[in-house]
Amino acid sequence: MRFFTTPKLIQFLFPKWSWKGAGINSIYLTFDDGPNKEITPWILSFLKSKNIKATFFCVGEMAAQSPEILEEIINDGHAVGHHTMHHENGWKIAINDYLEAVKQSSRFINSRLFRPPYGKITLAQSKKLRKDGFNIIMWTWLSYDFDPQVSAKKIVTKAKKIKGGDILVFHDNDRDVEKTKEVLPKIINELLCRGLDFKTLA
Repeated sequence: MRFFTTPKLIQFLFPKWSWKGAGINSIYLTFDDGPNKEITPWILSFLKSKNIKATFFCVGEMAAQSPEILEEIINDGHAVGHHTMHHENGWKIAINDYLEAVKQSSRFINSRLFRPPYGKITLAQSKKLRKDGFNIIMWTWLSYDFDPQVSAKKIVTKAKKIKGGDILVFHDNDRDVEKTKEVLPKIINELLCRGLDFKTLA
């Protein structure tokens, strides 16, 4: 089952992770897995056209491959966060290896924001990262833009339930570039028409 909106029970069970932003009339737009040479520049151009700021959770190896795009993200006034070095799954890796992956990504990404790939992180990993000063950022609304079984039409329909304070997850990877280009403008324009503004998480 696909939960576009994160169940409140899950948010309640893990209160030390950040699920929502502070602004009740604000939306917190985030992108995972980049920077990607094919789609990230398009996203940046679109956001600039709307004067919108977002938060990009970058994979260390991707940042190393495209430092010029990472620089553009920062220069455009967006926030950045960690997404491990190689998109590691926290449930399938030892704690020391996971922490090393975050340490390696810190060579390329300067941030105290961290989002675990797949949303999978153990309590021990989380505790150590928070002790090291990281803020674990999760989400309240997931776009499923990466899922070939979810149509663009369904994503746009499910976006009608987005409300102020929500942290949204999209992806700047190359899994479905055309779907991203279709759904992102439609959702952003609707939220702007509802009078919501956009803020970064930093």
